[in-house]
Amino acid sequence: MKINTKQLKNISDSNYRPAKQLISAIGIVFIIAFIVSPAILSASKPPIVAKRKSVSIAKSIQRERSWAEKLGFPSGKRVLLLHIDDVGMCPEANTSTYNYIEKGFLNSAAVMMPCPNAEEVIRWAKGHPKADIGLHLTLTSEWTNHRWGPVSDPKKVPGLIDPDGKLWHEVPDVVMHASAKEVETEIRAQIEKSIALGYRPTHIDTHMGTLYGSPDYVKVFLKVAEEFHIPGNIINVANPQIAANFKKAAGYPITEEVISSIRNYKMPKLDNFTSVGPGETYEIKRNNFFALVKTLKEGLTEIIFHPSVPTENLKSITGTWKQRGWEGDLFADPVVIKFLKTEGVIITDWKEVMARFEKKK
Repeated sequence: MKINTKQLKNISDSNYRPAKQLISAIGIVFIIAFIVSPAILSASKPPIVAKRKSVSIAKSIQRERSWAEKLGFPSGKRVLLLHIDDVGMCPEANTSTYNYIEKGFLNSAAVMMPCPNAEEVIRWAKGHPKADIGLHLTLTSEWTNHRWGPVSDPKKVPGLIDPDGKLWHEVPDVVMHASAKEVETEIRAQIEKSIALGYRPTHIDTHMGTLYGSPDYVKVFLKVAEEFHIPGNIINVANPQIAANFKKAAGYPITEEVISSIRNYKMPKLDNFTSVGPGETYEIKRNNFFALVKTLKEGLTEIIFHPSVPTENLKSITGTWKQRGWEGDLFADPVVIKFLKTEGVIITDWKEVMARFEKKK
């Protein structure tokens, strides 16, 4: 999911013109009935009051606090949640994640529970209690030769399964075939599996954005997050800038129903969401990341990326192996670390976000 932002708001006011009185040549004649008429007085005041109210409303809209500010971060700051996706997909993804977290470069990541190397990450997370490890709720299996099926009983979620007995390759296939009930069954199973293995995830999000694929899926995502009291990567699409770009750039069905559901969500939200983009070389990729950060507005923004060790096995899985390899180096790069400090951004994770939220309640 990639997002760019824009917003518009116009407020107009009516004008009024006071009446002029005539002065007689013989003497000053006051047309008392006209001057003191309550109808005239009441007609002259509302435009002024309306103007003041309109300005006040405009200012209140401009002053609406970001979620970063609501959580107690300094006003006007860009707060970044740098997030590792696709953990558990393969050994290469796991190794890169451990490297980032154990060496203190980053702290936030999410596991794909249906994948072959997921349980290994859960065992690792249990031994690293400071790590911010969530679940990358997975309803698709996108690669050609490296695939997986659901965590739940396939008989309970037939709409999630393709002719090969695996999860569908693409989001539209899921939306076309799977009911919201089946989606709920599967994401609950993924959370419950992690808990059964002895690890309660710190957050949940959505692989390939599938849980934003339909209004009914969004409702399920919100419902499950609130019931488990585990924060989801719920983006504040009540902000018209964000909603417009989700519709236009990302192609997600952000309807009034979705906006209303998210507005009523009772846990922290993201002000923005984006991802580390590609680059023809490592240096170009790094510069593209710098440009991205410079365009961000104040607030809490999650930036996702997919680091891995570039092995022959990874090359056999995905054509994006080179980008993933560079992403395994990016946030340990002294140039990037210095850039983030110079820009004055604040780095956080879901554990801190939730701790701040609970403290503010």
